[in-house]
Amino acid sequence: MQRYSILWADDEIDLLKPHILFLEQRGYDITPVNNGSDAIELCQEKHFDVVFLDENMPGLSGLEALAQIKTSKPGLPVVMITKNEEEHIMEEAIGSQIADYLIKPLNPSQILLAVKKILDNKRLILEKTNLSYQQEFRKISMALMDDLNYEGWTDVYKKLVFWELQLERAGDTDMAEVLETQKSEANAHFTRFIMRHYEKWLNEPGIPKPLLSHQLLKKKVFPELQKDLPVFLVVIDNLRYDQWKVLEPVLTDIFSVDEEELYYSILPTTTAFARNAIFSGMLPAEMARVYPDLWVGDDEEEGKNNFEDTFLEKNLRKNNLQVKFTYNKIKNVDEGRELADRVPNLFQHQLNVIVYNFVDMLSHARTDMAMIRELAPDESAYRSITRSWFLHSPLFDALKVVATRKARVIITTDHGTIRVKRPFRIVGDRSVNTNLRYKHGKNLGIEGDKLYHVTRPEKLFLPRPNVSTTYAFAIEDHFFAYPNNYNYYVNLYRDTFQHGGISLEEIIIPLIFLSSKNAG
Repeated sequence: MQRYSILWADDEIDLLKPHILFLEQRGYDITPVNNGSDAIELCQEKHFDVVFLDENMPGLSGLEALAQIKTSKPGLPVVMITKNEEEHIMEEAIGSQIADYLIKPLNPSQILLAVKKILDNKRLILEKTNLSYQQEFRKISMALMDDLNYEGWTDVYKKLVFWELQLERAGDTDMAEVLETQKSEANAHFTRFIMRHYEKWLNEPGIPKPLLSHQLLKKKVFPELQKDLPVFLVVIDNLRYDQWKVLEPVLTDIFSVDEEELYYSILPTTTAFARNAIFSGMLPAEMARVYPDLWVGDDEEEGKNNFEDTFLEKNLRKNNLQVKFTYNKIKNVDEGRELADRVPNLFQHQLNVIVYNFVDMLSHARTDMAMIRELAPDESAYRSITRSWFLHSPLFDALKVVATRKARVIITTDHGTIRVKRPFRIVGDRSVNTNLRYKHGKNLGIEGDKLYHVTRPEKLFLPRPNVSTTYAFAIEDHFFAYPNNYNYYVNLYRDTFQHGGISLEEIIIPLIFLSSKNAG
């Protein structure tokens, strides 16, 4: 076991010998001094894992010694010990970033707990997290053997994300690999579940089914418009559930999380199909039939999302909602800053929709920019870069302004993404779209079964521009690659985050209801 070194500075250090002996018997090396000056000097000369510092020493006070120690060793944990319980003393010590604060008279257990929290914290958390996940591993594995319904799959996915984040915080790379294998197994079962049930959800009324993209506004957002508070609907493109969980602690400083739900994206899990379905309240084939002038027939995804505000307006009218609304699509930082400046004016509207494309741009940038690929090589880094973006984004600035007044905030997305690893050969003519996770066209050449091949698109309410048009959806972590320049494109796209297909990460997505915590 590793031995830790502790510096203990107290003008009554001789009276603390029983406590020092107690710690030494438990494997800690203690260096005692009786004044702050010696503590500062020793900290500069030797390595210590933690410092115990008496606040009320003659000469240089504990707080003065603390300031100098932190100047030269800002990362060194310091425990302040004092007889003084005055609030301003505590606040000054805490403001100086101490690791803990103990009140005399001390007892051995109190000291040992402080030491373990600082020095053994990571090991203890790692051991506990490891044991807890091993127990949960068996429960999840057993659940995967059951005939889960959509609610059961939502529960399994939430558990997998929870343990993924717990193991990441604990730094347990071995168990993280075990979880990654279990997540892959879960995705294999989930894709079969979707292939068995998705068509039924769309065609058989009355059967149990999840909330789907085209039902989101009518069932979850429009009811909020009947209340007195203005509603801010924030659609962050490509936001996975695990990404929401790393943004949640940032937002809970200013908002209360009233509800956290998960809903299911329609197929294909792309911006063009799923987000238009959200705003129109229709499935893609219905949009193409009812609004052929709005459903752009090209294969450029963003080209199909130029009429979201029109779809929203028609959807409100269809539901007899005469409300004042704004629609704000943010595609770059300048547009985001301009939105943040306009937030106070938005409160006069009952509904304010904010579509923020940053996460989508980030995922595609990973493919195109070597630097981004280096910054986000895996899920952990992808979450980290998303959190960093959000902290410094105009979107967060805008939400901080919203939080100053009473409002209802709904944060959601249109689909998630999955890190693709395994290529799948597919052949198509020039009419076939370019997405790596789904294809549609007249002459799809497919070999193998690692996909969901839809030969009757009308059953999935998908547009069929040609009588021979079929759709193919990649499943699990596969991605489509053409035989021409096969190795080049496989190396280019492997380990990038893509969407359009069938996986837990793409389909099961967050729907969060917030209310202002400190509104005036």
